[in-house]
Amino acid sequence: MNTLINKHIEILQWGLIPYAEAWEKQEALFSEIVSIKLSNRTSEQALATNNYLILCEHPPVYTMGKSGKSTNALFSEADLETIGADFYQTNRGGDITFHGPGQLVGYPLLDLENFFTDIHLYLRRMEEAVIRMLYDYGITAGRYPGYTGVWLDPDKPGRERKICAMGVRCSRWVTMHGWALNVNNSLNYFSHIVPCGIGDKQVTSMQKELGFNPEINEVSRRLSEYFITQMNLPVD
Repeated sequence: MNTLINKHIEILQWGLIPYAEAWEKQEALFSEIVSIKLSNRTSEQALATNNYLILCEHPPVYTMGKSGKSTNALFSEADLETIGADFYQTNRGGDITFHGPGQLVGYPLLDLENFFTDIHLYLRRMEEAVIRMLYDYGITAGRYPGYTGVWLDPDKPGRERKICAMGVRCSRWVTMHGWALNVNNSLNYFSHIVPCGIGDKQVTSMQKELGFNPEINEVSRRLSEYFITQMNLPVD
């Protein structure tokens, strides 16, 4: 049976939401998409799968990916109350990172069979959307060979700094989790971890680079437009 292709991406604005609540809601949407895909295998009437882009912020929280090392968390459970942050072990890829107010988190829940079945291309398209959005603000960003995410001065040893972390989960070609772009969030929380397991590189934000506070809703609007465009570009 031919599967219906749906390239529309619905944007969901969740605002400031606790990490655990957002994760639970992500899992529900993920299950919805997977359920439709499984049903289409035996149904005489195939249904199109939905695609979502969730945009939100979180209260202070550290999250560890499946490949993360506990030694990259430079705090004990008792320290978290003093730091003022929560901690969650997640099912995404990557190591430990921080989320907090002023950081734009994007969770694309996509059926990649609506677009292309290449997880590496998916990550590169996410990175490209962030790179192009930052260029609108006069920030020249790029990729750092061997590392996922978006970096500034990746070709200048000693000056490399990460502005956007990425970690995803993909099962049955359905994606979860996504990116965390530092817009105007506090960077002090990163001192309690080895961000993304990379100990010799710095973390930065749009505010730090620009010298002023960019409006996060405008950043969100621009980035969502670039992401949707990137996902709908033809595959060579």
